[in-house]
Amino acid sequence: MIGARVVWDQRFTSYDFGPGHPMHPSRLELTHRLCDELGLLSLPQVTVVGAEEATDDQIRTVHTAALVEAVRAVSEDPRADVTGHGLGMDDTPSFAGMHDATALAVGATIDSCRAVWTGEASHAVNIAGGLHHGMPDSVAGFCVYNDIAVGIQWLLDQGVERVAYVDVDVHHGDGVERAFWDDPRVMTVSVHETGAALFPGTGFPGDTGGPRAPDSAVNVALPPGTGDEGWLRAIHSVVPQVVRAFRPQILVTQHGCDAHYADPLSHLTVSIDAMEAAYRLVHDLAHELTGGKWVALGGGGYELVEVVPRAWTHLVAIAAHQPVSLTLDTPQPWRDYVAEHYGRDAPLRMGDLDGREIRYGTWESGYEPERPVDAAIMATRRAVFPGWGLDPWFD
Repeated sequence: MIGARVVWDQRFTSYDFGPGHPMHPSRLELTHRLCDELGLLSLPQVTVVGAEEATDDQIRTVHTAALVEAVRAVSEDPRADVTGHGLGMDDTPSFAGMHDATALAVGATIDSCRAVWTGEASHAVNIAGGLHHGMPDSVAGFCVYNDIAVGIQWLLDQGVERVAYVDVDVHHGDGVERAFWDDPRVMTVSVHETGAALFPGTGFPGDTGGPRAPDSAVNVALPPGTGDEGWLRAIHSVVPQVVRAFRPQILVTQHGCDAHYADPLSHLTVSIDAMEAAYRLVHDLAHELTGGKWVALGGGGYELVEVVPRAWTHLVAIAAHQPVSLTLDTPQPWRDYVAEHYGRDAPLRMGDLDGREIRYGTWESGYEPERPVDAAIMATRRAVFPGWGLDPWFD
């Protein structure tokens, strides 16, 4: 069995909303280049594959035919008079080739799900995926089609009985949650900045799933300013417990890195080092619960040089079972490329903390109700833990 399958296609960079938009394709290109310079893509246990566009039929397993038709129309002419579906708004502006660019990301995620489920690969990584805000009939939040939901639906259509989805993007994974809100075969777990302070304004602890799927939606809504200790404490105090209780057959995860302290669009203060620790947690959960079946996707992240390439390079390295030291220097050729092509100083090391340990504590070490992070964690535990036979106080 292949250790890790990494999807890369230069055409991923065609997902481009234009100059000045936060979601610039340079973040994908620089990630791929950093992985390559570190030798991750040439490891014997890593296979790099290209991408194929998803078909309209595949996209329509989650999205409406009307949305696909509208996206195709603006793809041919971004000035086309298309009303509704969220098209043409400032956050997700129309661009030529929009359909093909997004269908490519969707196809890459479907292929990743297929390869992992069939045993062709143990882990699969698609950094162009993770478009978690796409809704069945509308685009939103820089996301056109929701590759994650289409990939999970593909798994369900193959007969998979339990899919766990874990989302650590700073924004609530609302589109995936919406797609499977009332489907007991899918558990969606989202750890994000509270919707009271950040787009999309949803994802509160009391949002726990539809009547046929109680407690299948798990939302941890963190206060602005949450840093490494609180973020990791929240993840460790909720994610392993509910995922273990659900007993998934495959784990799909979204790794938007916009919770970083340098990201311009959020208010959390998380380091690369904490993100790498979260990647290791979900990787270990996959080996513990699913026989290693893990599909890891990209997502948000808008500090294009300082954050995204390093974060997702760590993700690829962990999927390849070849972790990269957080104190390792970034390769000089990569830094030179960043300076020449982007006029920026690249980060000097693969981590932010110079090897300092993050002390986040475990839930068993004591609940402190006066701490805003602990109050947020407890709200989620109280909302969903009893439904899974878990004790909010001690499990």
